[in-house]
Amino acid sequence: MSVTYKLHSAHRLPRPRAMLTLIKPITWFPPIWAYLCGVVASGVPVTEAPWLVLIGMVLAGPVVCGMSQAANDWCDRHVDAINEPHRPIPSGAIPGRWGLWIALMMSVLALALGATLGPWGFGATVFGVLAAWAYSAEPVRLKKSGIWGPALVGLCYEGLPWFTGTAVLSAGAPSWPIVTIALLYAIGAHGIMTLNDFKALEGDRQTGVNSLPVTLGPDRAARVACWVMALPQVAVVALLFAWDRPWHALIVAALIAAQIWAMRVLLSDPKARAPWYNATGVTLYITGMMVSAVALRTLGGF
Repeated sequence: MSVTYKLHSAHRLPRPRAMLTLIKPITWFPPIWAYLCGVVASGVPVTEAPWLVLIGMVLAGPVVCGMSQAANDWCDRHVDAINEPHRPIPSGAIPGRWGLWIALMMSVLALALGATLGPWGFGATVFGVLAAWAYSAEPVRLKKSGIWGPALVGLCYEGLPWFTGTAVLSAGAPSWPIVTIALLYAIGAHGIMTLNDFKALEGDRQTGVNSLPVTLGPDRAARVACWVMALPQVAVVALLFAWDRPWHALIVAALIAAQIWAMRVLLSDPKARAPWYNATGVTLYITGMMVSAVALRTLGGF
């Protein structure tokens, strides 16, 4: 099926409510949470630099994540015309090329705000902005790959903010245990992003986006996603035991057990249950992130 997308008149201003919808506030929580995990893992008291915590949260959530959503919606306007025609751009609530201008202006804002967080914060912001455009925009458009697309989003949603939170608060490179745990949770987030692709299955199939639900089918893609989410967390548990943090390890293990129950429910009907899992299993997943961050806080400069 070919979809013809018609840009609406550029002479009309976008509606404020539509602009807020465009940057999807509901998606801001994961990177904000990951940034706070990095802050906790750093071992630096929040009271020593509360402005760095606040600026980092705003940068990770509303600014960089919001910018990435605007960029993705602009680049995906033809796909959304199939999957979600009510979205701000295909519906005309964001007219003309305003979606593009909003994404570009927010990219500039992100870089300016990132510069206030020092070299580590600015470097992470540059990476995040480039990654957002690489994911959505041609000719790179990593979103077309069911492997590289979710991997990049998982890294930027969980690993990069965690790394940044620690680096900004400690004014230096995080220790290898922090980098390792942040990376493991970023790898696991690949599975979360795969489940998120279920809602765009039809449009992705018609427009050549080779997400795992498209290439493997919903059932197999859901099983792969579950393994990808679970195995890195098992590695986290093993590392916490190795670092003499048994209580933290046991809590994370219990959270994995609860996720396995949720995964069984998910696999009974992957396409229908994916939104339910995103509200239950993912909550358990990010709870384990904070438990791990607390454990890392007590490791010091390991």
